[in-house]
Amino acid sequence: MSTQELTKTAAARRKGDPTSLTSALKNGGPVVWASCLIMGLGNFAAGQWIKGLLVLLIEIGVITFVVVPNGGLHWLGLLPSLGDTPTAEVWNEDLGIYEYVQGDNSQQILLYAVATIVALVVFVIVWRASVRSGYMALCKKKAGKKVPTFVDDLKALLDENIHKLLMMPPFVMLTIFTVVPLGYMMLMAFTNYSKVGDHLTLFDWVGIANFASLFDSSSALGRQFFPVLQWTLIWAFFATFLNFFAGTVMAMIINRPTTRLKGLWRGVLSLTIAVPQFVSLLIIRTMFKSEGAINQLLMSWGLIDTALPFFTDATWARVTIIVINMWVGIPYTVMSVTGILQNIPAEQYEAARIDGANAYQQFVNITLPYMIFVMTPTIISSFTGNINNFNIIYLLSGGGPTYIGDSAGQTDLLVTWLYKLTIDNQEYNLAAVIGILTFVVLATVALITYRNSGSYKDEEGFK
Repeated sequence: MSTQELTKTAAARRKGDPTSLTSALKNGGPVVWASCLIMGLGNFAAGQWIKGLLVLLIEIGVITFVVVPNGGLHWLGLLPSLGDTPTAEVWNEDLGIYEYVQGDNSQQILLYAVATIVALVVFVIVWRASVRSGYMALCKKKAGKKVPTFVDDLKALLDENIHKLLMMPPFVMLTIFTVVPLGYMMLMAFTNYSKVGDHLTLFDWVGIANFASLFDSSSALGRQFFPVLQWTLIWAFFATFLNFFAGTVMAMIINRPTTRLKGLWRGVLSLTIAVPQFVSLLIIRTMFKSEGAINQLLMSWGLIDTALPFFTDATWARVTIIVINMWVGIPYTVMSVTGILQNIPAEQYEAARIDGANAYQQFVNITLPYMIFVMTPTIISSFTGNINNFNIIYLLSGGGPTYIGDSAGQTDLLVTWLYKLTIDNQEYNLAAVIGILTFVVLATVALITYRNSGSYKDEEGFK
């Protein structure tokens, strides 16, 4: 069955689902309709007292959170303006100094308003589930069937509904630590937070002005964005595919029947993975400095007269970072590829040798297609990870050696530039813009690549 047919079938099932919210509102009757306003009434009417009380307490808690002074409605009401009362200086006659009187805090308003919106969305999900639950309980009661008790519901969470129990903690953590901060930072991109020095704690909505400045080559931000984006994509491409092909070749060499001490070579590569990456990178950075061990050794051998500019010249720094990343990343590829190589049917290689195929032809026509088919999702995730590879850039070059503008360096990726804008320059709105565009670039590349790969189009078709 095709994807389109599956989608139509699923839609038809939802439309005719007797336990859906639509069916509950259409066929539930007065009790179910009233439960839309007073949650838990349907459960009370069906004898599910504990369940009904729990959802009723949730409703009371949410309503209290929304309507109390300085509650959700207060923050939502301030969201359109982000506050109107700035922090003011008031002269204190007794002390003979100016004192600051706290006004509206735009940052707090935005954060609490986003948290309120997310809480209301979650409440709507709970409300929908409670209405359906009451309706299904009443249907079972009218049909003379046993209505599940609270104990039965708890037992079901350990049996047929265990997926709900296991997914609840990740859902809560995802909502608190991902959805709320993400919504907050996305909205921050549409404010003039970077001008907080002028407005003290008060800032305003500026629409898409931050995005426009990013694409304006005459602005300081625009002059930095495109060079950083270009280097980020170049880096991600070479860091991903050099590691993939070099790691594949090394895994094939180790996997050859004539190679001895296979366990030793794989063990040595595993040791490089076991060492914390930040330790390795800091040691390598020290070795490649102008006065480091590499330059001192080359000069003592008479191969060079002056120190090589590994991290003092932009081009040298970029090439050095890519090469060092191969040393760091190839062991991971070897470990991943080794298992896949051992699963390629030996009969295919035997048939190819009988047909007269040499090692290169076997690699191009058997090994490489199989590897790409199986590892496409891994390659995509590796590409995404390299675009966001903060450690290797920040620990090796710090984004330097020279700067394109006032904040972005010649080896800065979008993610390290974003870090500098937030930590060093306190320009959270511009950092949010870059974060959004980074997500757009990653999502576009990943979706287009994966949807056009054999792994997605024909999962069972590779033979």
